[in-house]
This record gives sequence, C-alpha cells and structure tokens, in this order.
Amino acid sequence: MYLLDKELVFPPVALAAEDGLLALGGDLSPERLLLAYRCGIFPWFAEGDPVLWWSPDPRMVLFPEELRVSSSMKQLLKRRRFEVTFNHNFPEVIAHCANINRKGQSGTWITDEMKEAYIKLHELGVAVSVEVWQEEELVGGLYGIDLGHIFCGESMFSKVSNASKVGFITLVEKLKKKKYKLVDCQVYTAHLASLGAREIPRKTFVSMLAKESGDLR
Repeated sequence: MYLLDKELVFPPVALAAEDGLLALGGDLSPERLLLAYRCGIFPWFAEGDPVLWWSPDPRMVLFPEELRVSSSMKQLLKRRRFEVTFNHNFPEVIAHCANINRKGQSGTWITDEMKEAYIKLHELGVAVSVEVWQEEELVGGLYGIDLGHIFCGESMFSKVSNASKVGFITLVEKLKKKKYKLVDCQVYTAHLASLGAREIPRKTFVSMLAKESGDLR
C-alpha cells in the first residue's frame, strides 16, 4: 500500500492489493479526485479513517448498449409514475445517498468530507446528479462523475420501490444517445448485473479511460 502526500500523483493501478486497495492519505481536493477517476481510482473509507484509494480488478461496468430492462420495468416507465431530472438538487441527492439504510452495512462511507468534496465537483460541472420525483417529492436518485464518454457511478438511493432503478435506466438511455462508451459501476453487485453490467479486466477499463474525453450536457 502506498502513502500519499501533497504531491498530486498516484502509483500505477497494477500495484493495488488483491482486494483493490492501492493507497492511503492525500486529500479530497477536486484536482486529486479528478486525477484519481481518470486513472481508474476512487476513494472509499469510513468516518475517522484516512482516505483510502481503490482500483479493483476486475472492474464492474455497464456498456450502455447492453442495458437490460425487464418487461415490468418497461411497463412502469411507460406509465410515467416518476419524473426524472438531472442536476436539479445535487446536495439533496448525495445527502439521501449518505443517509439511506443499506442491508449489511452500519453507518455510511459518504462522510461530511466526502459530501463537501463532491458538491465542489458538481459546482465545477463534473459531478452529476439524477433526481427521481413522485408527486413533487424526491423519492430516488443517484450521482456520479462525468469524465466524458465514461460515467462513473458513485451511489444511489430509493425511498420507494424501483425509484433508483428508473433513474439509472433513464441516465443510461441518455448516455447511449450521447454515444458514451460505458458506465463504471466499480464492483460487482447482483442488482447491477441484473441490469446488464459485467466485469472486465482493470487493464481494459483503464485503457478505455485513457482514450475517451468529452462531457455530458
């Protein structure tokens, strides 16, 4: 494991431990976070711990053209039970992501420090939020980092059944129209796999990061 200092540099991701842990320390400045994502690295740590930086291998990703939408979800989308917006309330979305109860987890990795860091990225036009509304109430959403033709998903929440899934599907459909190459989902979950996400070698993922640029507008 590598100890970071004030210098804006990360070790090669190939040096990460088997579980994907690459380095600790440094800060959550916009410059460091952007460098991390462009290198295939993301922060994940608990309250009171030093900043931990990860680059797992394999990497869970979704190629937009491989999105799978069940028949029941297609019917739900047609009924327009929810309204989906983009970048209408980033702070509230990340706050809900931090506060939602998750099975098998105690507490949250989205600390106050993390929230402040990603709100700064949002103000810079890099962090994106998706809001899902039902009768003018925010009932679901997600946020992530837009690297241009690659979107790095960070976290999602749902207060009612299927709300976050509707937000995710709507986002991926928008990315597909804009010719985005993939959505970074970081690590495997059965939920993401059910939507068409799959694991690819980290080397392939990092190579794609190096080739793509642009933005989501």
